[in-house]
Amino acid sequence: MDTKEDAALPVVDASKGALLVLFLVTVIDMIGFGIVIPFLTYLVEDLTPASQEASIGIWVGVLMTSYSAAQFLFSPFWGSLSDRIGRRPVLMVGLVGNTVFFTMFGLANTLLIALAARFLAGVFNGNLAVARAYIGDVSTPQQLATRMGLIGAAFGLGFTFGPFIGGELSDPASRWEVFAGTIFDANPYLLPCAVASLLSILSLLVAIRNLPESLPLERRTKSERTSWTGGMIQTMKNTSSMLRSGSVSVVIWVSMLFIFGFTIMHAVFILYTQMSPTDGGLAFSEADNGRVFAMIGVTGILTQGFLIGPLSRRLGTRRLIPIAIAITGLGLVLIPYTEFEHRWLHILIVGTLISIGNGLFQPSSSSFLTRIAKSEGYELGVVMGAQESVGAFARIIGPLTGGFVWVYTDARDWPLDYHTAFHLCGFLMILAGIMSLRLPPLPEDEMNQSSEPSFAEE
Repeated sequence: MDTKEDAALPVVDASKGALLVLFLVTVIDMIGFGIVIPFLTYLVEDLTPASQEASIGIWVGVLMTSYSAAQFLFSPFWGSLSDRIGRRPVLMVGLVGNTVFFTMFGLANTLLIALAARFLAGVFNGNLAVARAYIGDVSTPQQLATRMGLIGAAFGLGFTFGPFIGGELSDPASRWEVFAGTIFDANPYLLPCAVASLLSILSLLVAIRNLPESLPLERRTKSERTSWTGGMIQTMKNTSSMLRSGSVSVVIWVSMLFIFGFTIMHAVFILYTQMSPTDGGLAFSEADNGRVFAMIGVTGILTQGFLIGPLSRRLGTRRLIPIAIAITGLGLVLIPYTEFEHRWLHILIVGTLISIGNGLFQPSSSSFLTRIAKSEGYELGVVMGAQESVGAFARIIGPLTGGFVWVYTDARDWPLDYHTAFHLCGFLMILAGIMSLRLPPLPEDEMNQSSEPSFAEE
């Protein structure tokens, strides 16, 4: 479409209500990802036959991965569909899907039903790109950074409250008499999933009233639809090209190794904390685990809100990246060395290290990649799309790797025991740290800027 014609077309301005809907869509997306973390291991244990107990770690990894895999596979579909029919109906469909499949997961009575529900929830939560596109439709260049920051803030809040809700509301019948003998007694993990569904319904009602269509008919795609296969092939080609593109490729590889190591922890953390003290674990409940992840989320929000700016100005983004990797890696490796008598103090320390390191790394790496891509003349959309694809791939293989490593090492003798998966996290962080030392210096006029976004994505 001609750019002059584009410029003449009307632009729908976003009301506060519309921005609230986009904020809620993103929060629900991250709640959907994080809500199962505190209780997933317990749910798998409940649904696994006694003869297959050795596969619990693998099932935890598969269920954790299925959500990210579905988002990776279907995000291009939702984005393309929204270009043709508009953003509003696609966002609505996503909220309806969330309502159905969150509840389905809470009612699952077999591992296959749980897997199907988790995958389908990821399919319908693959419309985050549509929320970003909506903001692009309704924002001037001056408004864009602030409004995209709103999406980043929603990421942080969703990941904080998701695990907290999942932990605090799990197995309510054993904690509150009012739930005894009800459906929540027979389905101990239904309540947090039902709360997530309720939030999705409320967001849908707000969207029906306050979310206008952002893409006028004149701006919608008129060309022939690109097939899903064609879109995936093009995405892989773009990603492959960026992974071989000098300085840009270094940043993307560093991000992939970091996310890979970080998401291994998502699968094995609960497997470790729920073990009995006699086996080296902490005997944590679902609520205990939810509080730990909520604490990590809150610390990450504070880090991105208050620390990233001053530290970037003082140290520079290029120096901050390896420092953030080292802090995160140290926290991950120290997790399984917690003494039961001092478990909360130790978990507080390692959780703070992990959340600060991750909170510094995510906005720093994204900012560095943006500035390098611009300074070297790359198309920013292609570069960011490649980073997102590689990050999604790392989030898929991370939990799977963690689950397999746990199953084959946790019952063995040191050093190949329950420490091994966390050692692997540390090893991947070492690789990321070494590679980050190859990052090129930024142009001098950009080194003095502090453009890191607050509340960046994980």
